[in-house]
Parts: sequence; structure tokens; C-alpha cells
Amino acid sequence: MKEYYETDVLIIGGGIAGATAALTLAEHGVDTTLISKGDDYTATNTNLAQGGIAALGEDEDPEDFIGDIMRSGDEINYKTSVEQIVRESGKLVKEILIDKLKVPFSKNSGHYDLAQEGAHSNRRILNVKDMTGRAIQESFYNYLKDLPNLKILFKHTAIDLLTYPHHSVNPARIYEEPKAIGAYILDQVSHKVIRLFAKKVILASGGFSSIFLHSTNPEDAVGSGIAMAYRGRARLANLEYVQFHPTSLFHKEAGSFLISEAVRGEGAKLINRKGEYFMKKYSPLAELAPRDEVSRAIYAEMIKHGDDFVLLDLASFATIDIKERFPTIYDTCLKYGIDIEKRPIPVVPAAHYGIGGVLCDLKGRTSVKNLYAIGEVSTTGVHGANRLASVSLLEGVVWGVNSARDIIENIASGNDPYTIAEVPAWKYPYPQEELDPALVWQDKVTIKYIMWNYSGIVRTAKRLERAKSDLAYLRHRINKFYQKTEITNSIISLRDSVQTALIVVASALINKVSRGAHFIKETEE
Repeated sequence: MKEYYETDVLIIGGGIAGATAALTLAEHGVDTTLISKGDDYTATNTNLAQGGIAALGEDEDPEDFIGDIMRSGDEINYKTSVEQIVRESGKLVKEILIDKLKVPFSKNSGHYDLAQEGAHSNRRILNVKDMTGRAIQESFYNYLKDLPNLKILFKHTAIDLLTYPHHSVNPARIYEEPKAIGAYILDQVSHKVIRLFAKKVILASGGFSSIFLHSTNPEDAVGSGIAMAYRGRARLANLEYVQFHPTSLFHKEAGSFLISEAVRGEGAKLINRKGEYFMKKYSPLAELAPRDEVSRAIYAEMIKHGDDFVLLDLASFATIDIKERFPTIYDTCLKYGIDIEKRPIPVVPAAHYGIGGVLCDLKGRTSVKNLYAIGEVSTTGVHGANRLASVSLLEGVVWGVNSARDIIENIASGNDPYTIAEVPAWKYPYPQEELDPALVWQDKVTIKYIMWNYSGIVRTAKRLERAKSDLAYLRHRINKFYQKTEITNSIISLRDSVQTALIVVASALINKVSRGAHFIKETEE
């Protein structure tokens, strides 16, 4: 097995953003390698997305869509980015998802059956019932597998970005502008670490919500791309803004299965355990208020009444065929003894989407030369302080295309060489300790509880200071552990978890203003 490989473009992550970039690059003849730490293409947040993908309708005023995004973001969005995503939404969704990939979006009488979700003023959300992400992800990989210029490597985990001057043994590199030249990658099958060199690197590694106790994300969504970018000295922004989805299924055996916002869009109402419909007390938009408002309202009701959950009543208000519109939600709830056609669903908020991430421009370019960031790992400015529902999949498509186009325009003309001999091969610890899974599990659970209790839906300065102190000690201990033990997915994930958690807490401490998905109280409860 070689110790290094080369490619024109390395893409880290295989969700909708990475897949869109890979498709665009490969079809233009660019040698592209996409890596994913999952066993197959389903190991992404995209695959779990239920609600849909928003796009500007043919007869819709763009200002309506722009206004909805800005209001949800508490007006601190980067308006130029918002205008870009709205302007390009209809065209790119049609060209890529509808015409090229043939995603089977739901129709009614020959027309797309558009959904409406919280804080949207119009029905503009394309969906495949409640399994939109799964349909998009499957359609992408059915198409990507036949592209000759694309290599897809599953069971490959990025450990760290390779950057100049940091990873060069040539001291003269210190005078050069920092740039990305690839990544150290763990091959999970051979258990060896390779160097994969690239002219351009795209981070599309997803979010970090699984650093919280309750999350709708896959277990390994711990902000690995953010941690790598931080170590690579890229600029980060808005990490304090963490969107909690108001409604995940509350059941001891169900994990945190998402109950789509589209359920409330179809008329479902929230009730506390005393039988009171309560959302009108918190927002004139009631159940269709932005997610942060709904999450805090549920949190307030739970605290007020000492409850672990509230109820979401679809059965009493639905005017649609519930089983036909929400087959995945219906089947999953029924598996746990809850017939949503007859009774309310027990729900609790869960960490769902990281608004902040690696700061990038309209083409996905970061502050590190040759490094791009797209999708949830990035901060484009679209979401401001709070993401509007079903805009994240759209962001992945738009920035996936634009980053790829920028690379296509510049990769051939760039005189930006790297020297392989300057970058050392991976150094394995000697002697190497065997990984103790009990230690890893305990540290991960500790991080999750710290983040949930001290840096969750409602924060205070005292809680955040406690989180910062506890996490700093934990990071020191984990880094010592990391340096001595065998390299595995679990130890990489643990190291990235604690680093990302510290960044989120530090960002929350700095920002004293409650806004959107960051809510900090002046006094303790």
C-alpha cells in the first residue's frame, strides 16, 4: 500500500454539498476524489432530511423568499448570499435534481405537491413525502458511480488537513501564504494513515449537533471539519448559533428520531401534558414560528410543568392522508406503539443544525488558500442567526456548484505546487496503546451532557463558564489519550468532539446578545 496518493480535488464529505461539487467537477473532466467515513452513501445528514428543499417558484416574487430567510435569521444574514441562493435556487434545482438526477419529487394532478413549513410565507418546498433527503442522496450516487473522473472512497476518515507551512519540514515555507494541499486520511480497512495530496480541498463534512445529548444527527456528526479547519487556522464564525429542532420523538428506544417541521406545516399543534395548546402564548405565528421560538416555548412549558416532553397533535387537525404524506414518520412511530392517526406524538427539542462554521465567500473559498467549505460545515451568511427550514439542502446545491465552477476556472492556470517530500508520513505512536472503548464512551457522554446542560437551548454566563472549564480539562486528557493510542474512527471523533464543543462554548461566551438560535439569559434560573 502506498503512503501517499494525488488527485486534483479532494472532497471531504458525501452529503448533498459534496455530491453536487463532485458531480460538477467530474463532468468537467477534473480528477476528483470524494471520501466518506461512512460504510456507504447513506451515512450523511442529507440522507436523514425529511422535509424537503426550498426553491423559488416560477411566479413567486424573489423578495418574498429573501424576506422569509432574512426574518428567520433575525436580519443578520449576509444579504448578498441570501440573494444568490434565492436567485439561483430554481434554476439549479431544476437542472441538477429534476432534469439530471430525476429525483422523484411528490406530485399532485401533474404538479409538484409543494409543502409549507415554519416561517415560510408560501408553499415552495419540493419534497418526496417525508423522505426527501434519502431520495436525493440515492439519486446522486446512482449518477455519481458511473462518472469516470470521480473516485469515491467509503470507510476513509479525514484526520487533519495538510497545510503549508504547518506540515512542511522546509522552514522557508513560513514566508508563504497558508494553503491547503490535502489531508491525512485513515483507511479504516487497512488501519493505515495515508497522505492524499490535492491542488484544491473542499470541506463538505457536515455539522456538529451530535456533541449534544439530544440530537437528530448521525452519531459521528461532531464537527470534524470545523475542528480540522480550526487546527488549519481557517476563520470560523457564528458557532454560537445552534438550531434545536423543536420536535424529535421522545421514546427511550427511539434515539432522537426527527418529526419533520412539515407535520406542523400540515396543521399539527403542540399541547402540554395538561392538555393546553400553548404556542399562541409565545408567538402570533403559533406552530409556524421559527424553530428557535418553538424550541424555547417547548422548553419553557417543560420547565414550568416539570415534564420531559410535550405532545404534537396531528390526528385532530390534519386535512391530509397522514399515512400517505408521512409514511416514514407513521411507520417509525407505530413501531414504538404510537399511532399518529389516532393520538398525539410525544416530542422534545433536539440539536439539529449548526448555523456557524468555516467562514467562506460566495464561491465557497475560505481564508486558507485552496481550501473551500460548503454545506453545513460552512458559514455563508445565508442563515444569519437562525436557519429557515429546508434551505440547507438548497445551500448545499448552490455552493456545491459555485465552488466547483471556481475550481474549474482556476485549477489549470494556478502555479501553486507542493512538494511531497516536504510533508512527513504519518507518525504512529510507539509503544502504541490499545484503545479502551469504555474510556472513549465515557468521555463522549460527558461532552454531550456538558453541552446539553450548560450550552443548550437556554444559556447563562455561569453555565458557559462551567462548560469552558470542564471541556478544557477534558480536551487536555483526550489529547494525551490521542497521542498514545492506536488511531481509529472513535478516537478521531472524540478529539474533534471536544475541540468543536470548546469553540461553540467560547463563541457563546463572547456573544452577549440573545438573537435567533443563541439565547443567553442575564440571570440564572
